Amino acid sequence: MAAEESNNPPPPPATLPLYPDMIMSAIEALNDPNGSNKSAISRQIEATYGELPAAHTTLLSHHLNKMKQGGQLVMLKNNYMKPDPNAPPRRGRGRPPKPKSSLPTDAVASPPRPRGRPPKARDPSAPPSEAKNKAVSSGRPRGRPPKKAKVEGEGGVTPATVPGRGRGRPPKVKPDVAAPAPVEC
Repeated sequence: MAAEESNNPPPPPATLPLYPDMIMSAIEALNDPNGSNKSAISRQIEATYGELPAAHTTLLSHHLNKMKQGGQLVMLKNNYMKPDPNAPPRRGRGRPPKPKSSLPTDAVASPPRPRGRPPKARDPSAPPSEAKNKAVSSGRPRGRPPKKAKVEGEGGVTPATVPGRGRGRPPKVKPDVAAPAPVEC
């Protein structure tokens, strides 16, 4: 008996159609004008195809979301339905781009503006060589002036040269604990 069972090959597994095809056929079979929810679609697929993989609910959810994102299905009030062919296409997120104006065929497009701040207007009556050499200055050099070196004066001591004083806050002075005073009788 065991030999007879081993000689017979197991029946080939029934191949299921792709999940998007099963979902679309289930929605068509249910034919609900308000759409069909996920559990109704799942029950319809189980009734039609019988044996389904163990991960059926996960696969169904994944494909429903994928079809919704791709525009193959529309979700309205937790129900899935086919999109209306007469409906306008769905607009993406964000601000729509500005419409581009078409140029005439004989017009030449100007180059884009250069980056940065435009140069100051020059005096047209002044010769070009004077305009380059003419510099407005207040007599001081540009930038922050350098620090002056600290020099020990005649009677003064600079803070950097004070002996025995380190950086930071000085430590608290702890009072000495003295022996109790003798009591007079």
